[in-house]
Parts: sequence; structure tokens; C-alpha cells
Amino acid sequence: TLPSKSDAVSEVKMAVVSCSNFPAGLFNVYGAIAKSEADVVVHLGDYIYEYAPGQYGTNPYTNQLGRAHQPAKEILNLIDYRERYRQYRGDKNLQLLHQKKPFICVWDDHEFANDTYKSGAENHQPNEGDFQARKMAAFQAYSEYIPLKTGKDMRIYRSFNFGNILSLYMMDTRVIARDKQMEYSDYIDSTGNFNQIQFKTDFLSTNRKLIGNEQMAWLGSQINSDTAKWKVLGQQILMTKMMVPAELLMLLNQILAEIKQHGSAQPATMQALQNTITQLIILKTRHQQQDPTLTPQEIARITTTLPYNLDAWDGYFMEREQLYSVLAGKNVVVLAGDTHNAWLGKLNDAQGKFIGTELACSSVSSPGLEGYLGITSDPAKAIELAQAFSLLIDDLDYANLYKRGYLHVKFTTGSSTAEWRFVDNVISDTYNVSTEKTYTIL
Repeated sequence: TLPSKSDAVSEVKMAVVSCSNFPAGLFNVYGAIAKSEADVVVHLGDYIYEYAPGQYGTNPYTNQLGRAHQPAKEILNLIDYRERYRQYRGDKNLQLLHQKKPFICVWDDHEFANDTYKSGAENHQPNEGDFQARKMAAFQAYSEYIPLKTGKDMRIYRSFNFGNILSLYMMDTRVIARDKQMEYSDYIDSTGNFNQIQFKTDFLSTNRKLIGNEQMAWLGSQINSDTAKWKVLGQQILMTKMMVPAELLMLLNQILAEIKQHGSAQPATMQALQNTITQLIILKTRHQQQDPTLTPQEIARITTTLPYNLDAWDGYFMEREQLYSVLAGKNVVVLAGDTHNAWLGKLNDAQGKFIGTELACSSVSSPGLEGYLGITSDPAKAIELAQAFSLLIDDLDYANLYKRGYLHVKFTTGSSTAEWRFVDNVISDTYNVSTEKTYTIL
């Protein structure tokens, strides 16, 4: 049981984790948390994945490790979802962690299907039946297998009090209220031109919702009467404004398209990425030093930015501003998963006012950006890209784009300290755990 709101508590230690893909590798991260000093596991979703064998997550080690998906197909109905949970729960590291630590969970998209929104999903096709029926089957299986006081309806947002030190608000940014994601490809015409005006109109629409009015009102009423030192949001997706120079984002998207089409990116495109990163870093550094010789065209290369990921809060700009007005002045720490990468970001509203700090965990086994960009065998490229992101994205302070791990956060009355902890492999039962980054919030 948790201490009541009025109890004096000296510290709370959380392990924050997300994104465990069974075929992608061993759940060594779960094993590491089981052996850690964490009081509680905050699981931010993608506890399972819905894919068929051979699809996302499958790699050269999958079969030799005996981790091909069961059932041997994409899961669509209640029997399928139950069997997939049984397979995941058969993992020895996950079993050990459930034995050792209490879990506080929310779902993300893969407990349903990739890039879920309220009425559909990227990975749900018309020939796969009614999405609502699939959603309810996934919800029932989730309620049967995940320790969660729900099952009556899909509203899983709820709060936990850790004495006078911390309130944890678990959110749903995925299933209840989310409108369909915007996609850059919808704004590129037949000649390859980007329709900036239409994109901006849709991007700044006040009608587009992510958490919805009911959940927003619930959070506001709870947090306004909250006297705990720390207000912590446990939610799925990145909230930090990840505004990337547009030419860099277009190159990254081109690489993803080439990988999808040819199985790997073209060497010329990877070289263009390398050259662009080098040039943008030099320009950004000169701009920060207020170099008077910069031309307007050079300045435009680093100030013309677009959101990195429209599936994240970046795709729901106006509702995020509304949320920031609720959170302003409240000593907020936001936790995030979803991306398979580790991030540290500052949350600033449209006026530049500081709202809080975002701590985002890597994944248990799902590949990070290094997998998407085809640079798995070359960590140096992933390290270089992470450093470039940290410099070029104003609100981002740290990124790791290639290691699997979890976030350990210790909250005390005076400070909260985050440690990004990583395992050195997910293909052997023998592994080491290291802390790459430590950050303290006062």
C-alpha cells in the first residue's frame, strides 16, 4: 500500500520503462530493474507488440534465441491477444520483475496496434475487421494480464499519492481521445512541394485533441488541490518541443523511405545527412555566438524548423499549450516512453515560460533510431546524431539513440535525480548495467 497524502516520506525511487518487443531481444532491462533499488516500476506502455513473425522487431537473433512471436500471426482478436500476453509473461526476466516490484502501468499503442488513435490505427487495415471490436478485445486482454484497477471502461487515467513528497498522474495520450495523427506526406504535392500554409493551419487547430477535455479537466482539478512537493506525469509520448531544422528532418524522412523501399538507405543520402549535420552544427554554433557575418540564408537553415514526430505531443500543439497552462508553476516532472530512445528536455510554453522537465526512457528491447536509420552496426553515427540533436533542438539537453535501458528517478523533499541506465546487450543472458547520464532537478 502507498503512504497517505499527509504521511512524511523521505524518498521515492522509481524505475521508468517502456517498449518491450519479444522478438527484438532478451528482456535484460527487466532483469536489471528487478535487481535495482527501485520501490516501484512505472511502465509507460508497449508492454506487448501486435506484429506477426518477420515484421517489426524480428532480427537475425530472434530464432536462435527462441523468441519468434506466438501466435505466429498479427494479433487481431481476444484469443490472439491473450496468447501474446502469455508468451511475454513467460519471459523469466519479466516474471522476476513482477515478483520483486509493484507495477503502475498505462498502455501505449502496441497493446492495440501501431499508432493507435481513438477510431483507428496505422497498423489496422480494412480487411482486418472492425477496429472497435479489435480495440475492445485488446482492452479486455490488457485488463486480464496487467495489474490495473480497471476493466469497467477504458478510462485508465488515475493518480497515486506517495505521501507528502510526490503525486503521480498516469495519463492516456493514445486511445480515449486522440484524433488521427497528421502526416507530412499528406502535405507534399505531386511536384514534391510542401504546403506550408495548409500544414500550419491544421497544426495550429484548436479542434485537434490528444488527451481530450474530460481528462484535461480531471488533471486540472486534481493538480490544483495537490500539496505534494513533486507532480509527476506518467504518460506515453514525448512532450518536449522537438523542433528540428527542416532540411535535416526531410533527409531523415528520405532515409526512412529508402530503407522501406530498398532495404537500406542510399550511400549518397547517408553522405548528405553527414554533410548537412556538420554544416548545421557550424551554423548553429556561429548563431549562438552572434556571428555578424551569417547571411539571412544561413540563419534560415537553422531557424526554419518542423516537429520531429507528429505522433508525439508535437503533433497536438494547441492542446499541449492548454496543458502547459494547467501545469504552470506546479513543480512538474513529465515521464515519457514510446520512442525507444533516451531524452532529457525542457518543457517551455509558446511564450518561452518554463513549465517543467521531461525525462524519457529508452526501450527494453525495441530498436531505437539506429535501427530505423540502418546504423545499428555503427554506434559512432548514432552518437554523432544524438549530439547534433542536442545542439540543434533548442529544448533538448540530452539524447541516446542506440542503447536499451531504463530510467531510475529518486525523488526527495529537496531534489529529484534521474539516472539513465543501460544494458550492454539484449542477445545474451550475461550483461552489464551502466549509468550514462545523471541529472538533478532542484
